[in-house]
Amino acid sequence: MSTKQRSPWTWIPTLYLAEGLPYFAVMTISVMMYKRMGISNTDIALYTGWLYLPWVIKPFWSPFVDIIRTKRWWVIAMQWLIAAGLAGVAFALPGPHFFRLTLAAFWLVGFSSATHDIAADGFYMLALSSHDQSLFVGIRSFFYRVASILGQGGLVVLAGYLEESSGSIPLAWSTVMGVMSAFFVLVALYHAWALPRPSSDGDVSDARRRRTAADIVGEFADAFRTFFGKPGIWAALAFMLLYRLPEAQLVKLIQPFLLDDAEAGGLGLSTAQVGFVYGTVGVTGLVIGGILGGFVASRNGLRAWLHPMAWSMSLTCLTFVYLSYADSPSLFTVNACVFVEQLGYGFGFTAYMLYLIYFSRGRYSTSHYAICTGVMALGMMLPGMAAGWLQESLGYRHFFLWTMLCCAATIGVCHLLKISPEFGKK
Repeated sequence: MSTKQRSPWTWIPTLYLAEGLPYFAVMTISVMMYKRMGISNTDIALYTGWLYLPWVIKPFWSPFVDIIRTKRWWVIAMQWLIAAGLAGVAFALPGPHFFRLTLAAFWLVGFSSATHDIAADGFYMLALSSHDQSLFVGIRSFFYRVASILGQGGLVVLAGYLEESSGSIPLAWSTVMGVMSAFFVLVALYHAWALPRPSSDGDVSDARRRRTAADIVGEFADAFRTFFGKPGIWAALAFMLLYRLPEAQLVKLIQPFLLDDAEAGGLGLSTAQVGFVYGTVGVTGLVIGGILGGFVASRNGLRAWLHPMAWSMSLTCLTFVYLSYADSPSLFTVNACVFVEQLGYGFGFTAYMLYLIYFSRGRYSTSHYAICTGVMALGMMLPGMAAGWLQESLGYRHFFLWTMLCCAATIGVCHLLKISPEFGKK
């Protein structure tokens, strides 16, 4: 129960909008911003790849969010830090040392966002009954996707409009980051009023806060020990690290490819066009693919759809091979290709997430799932860091052909897994 009753509708939409926006700011908007500021693809992929690190190591500090203060306090505190980090990006952009300074600010946003994820998801479970948790799970997912479209689409389109109207790229992106910072100031103030105060998210008198740091470390060490002692652990780790190998590299170069002119092998789209193509049409394809994947997996189970989903992840990469060889493709063709590729990725990604759930079952299921998500982030981080250097060495055409070769890893690791035929069925 809560000492201050609030309808979940007053805070769940804003909470999950606030959970998604900083992630997309760090992972996607930063790539677009640095490309427009003249940073090379090699440096963009390498340094923004490092920004995945907070999500890689998130499992190591997540237990301490349970025993230090309340989840509600963590949510609001992290929103203030995110606002400060985004303000730092906005102020640093017009200066001569913007690359180093903005990377440092994005690191603050990244660690704050990863901690916000832990606290927000924990607060969701504490503040709602089991019935309401099920009832609102679709709502939280919907607003997280709204954050994706708003961040990768709307804000990038806004930046493109400001670039054209002001004639200054630094000013345009500084304004966008300032708008995001102001949004998080308002969200933090609003959540200080709107978030309920569930008794289970109590003060230090709560039983779970009497647990010592040694207790937490001991439990977490046992969770790691049992995770790496699971049957089939090496096959599982290979799957987690390699299933998304093509997409881990593609995701860092899609926006630069769309932006670069024909002489550099790109398509020469404007900032606003890229925001619409990738951030709106592409995200729509991703969401539809994920919904379709969940539907078919619930009917026939994960094992029946694992290989078709892996092939879906692989074959749709061909769209970028086609675009790199096409002669001045129309904007409609570009939209269609990005939609198809993201649809296939969303469909195939369903298998990945279901397998994480499958492998995490048993004792310490929550901790094991957190470890899986850390490995998942590592599988995106490492290939993505090298992707820019590969692209500049090979050119866009050969780089996209290379990602097609990497699809062999996606398909190959699926043959290593042993999955119950019943898992995932409705």
